[in-house]
Amino acid sequence: MQRIMIWNPGRECLSRKEYDAMKLERLKWTVRRAYENVPFYREKFDAIGLKPEHIQTLKDIEKIPYTTKLDLRDNYPFRLFAEPMNKIVRLHASSGTTGKPVVFGYTKHDMKVWRENISRIAAMAGVTADDIAQIVFGFGMFTGGFGLYQGLENMGVTVVPSSSGNSERQLMFIEDFGVTVIVGTPSYVLHLGELAEERALKHRLRVGMFGGEGHTAEMRKQIEKLWGIECTENYGLTEVQGPGVSGECLEHDGMHFNEDSFLYEIIDSDTLEVKNPEEEGELVLTTLTKEGVPVLRYRTKDITSINFAPCRCGRTSARMSKVKGRSDDMLIIKGVNVFPSQIESLLLGIPHIGPHYEIIVTRKGYMDQLEIKVELADSSLLESYGELEALTAKIREKVKSNLLLDAKITLAEPKSLERYVNGKAQRVHDLRNQ
Repeated sequence: MQRIMIWNPGRECLSRKEYDAMKLERLKWTVRRAYENVPFYREKFDAIGLKPEHIQTLKDIEKIPYTTKLDLRDNYPFRLFAEPMNKIVRLHASSGTTGKPVVFGYTKHDMKVWRENISRIAAMAGVTADDIAQIVFGFGMFTGGFGLYQGLENMGVTVVPSSSGNSERQLMFIEDFGVTVIVGTPSYVLHLGELAEERALKHRLRVGMFGGEGHTAEMRKQIEKLWGIECTENYGLTEVQGPGVSGECLEHDGMHFNEDSFLYEIIDSDTLEVKNPEEEGELVLTTLTKEGVPVLRYRTKDITSINFAPCRCGRTSARMSKVKGRSDDMLIIKGVNVFPSQIESLLLGIPHIGPHYEIIVTRKGYMDQLEIKVELADSSLLESYGELEALTAKIREKVKSNLLLDAKITLAEPKSLERYVNGKAQRVHDLRNQ
């Protein structure tokens, strides 16, 4: 197999001077569009006396206020859109810390750019038009499934959109269809690998493209050993596009940015000061091509650093290091972003349960397990097994329908969960690394 295949050398192999000139031109275009078409940004600019013409260099981006998840949520559903709905051809949504998701729209141009960006990161992973790729991400409002699907199809790859779950059926397709590329969360692909080994599955898999959650070097080795494949990681988030922001090539030395689509900064999460991008800090992203929803200086909360050295693969685009963690308390469970406050908002208002709860995340084998312990408000309910069973089912279904996660629900006796009277309540117990 040819290890080096560059999808678009004219955009992935530019000089630093050429990249910077392109990004400055597109930054000016994006800032003007945002100011003229999005009231949120115009109000932010006017409040500090900033005008689009004040952005004359890449460093001038530091004059622009940051955009946060709260800003996006507060403008639900379409108040950040820069185009009328008759120009929007796709909607996707990301989960938030309340019941309202964060919604993003894509024009035909946005979809074209997205397909291009995904095709590039797939080529980085060694995928070609001769491959058959099975996507085991969930399909729906989440950007992962459809994002990877459209970019792979754009390359001429045969796509099996099997979605998530139903592992026996997944294995059947892998064997019977001659699948060569698997796309999904690393934990689920590892789980499938264990099942495949038990069943002595015959397969032709050679490439794994993973996103939606981080994974350790140890997990990668396990996946590669089980499947006999080469694994790559890619990065993206709904707030700026979805998957396709950056991707790992076969040199495994960081994830290449699609620099003609995104401007990156590294900041100190506490002081909000811009750092040298080669230092570790919080990644901030600005879109450079988005028509539907331009986003300026979005705080991703992901901790990483930037490497500008040309890669051995031939690409000259900057690379981000593996995300070290997050600057907030968001959990990633089976590739789904979950905030403790989301769970709390779901639990509050359910009859017969109190305000105290615990969230316990463990790992069984290589699959994340979520348990939610909640206190009963009244001990009299303990006398009726039928009512307890119905209440458990109700909570479980509410969590599943809102978070797309199946959780174990444990009902505890009143006042049995720990109280924290001397400090902040520690309701989350993430035990996956223990």
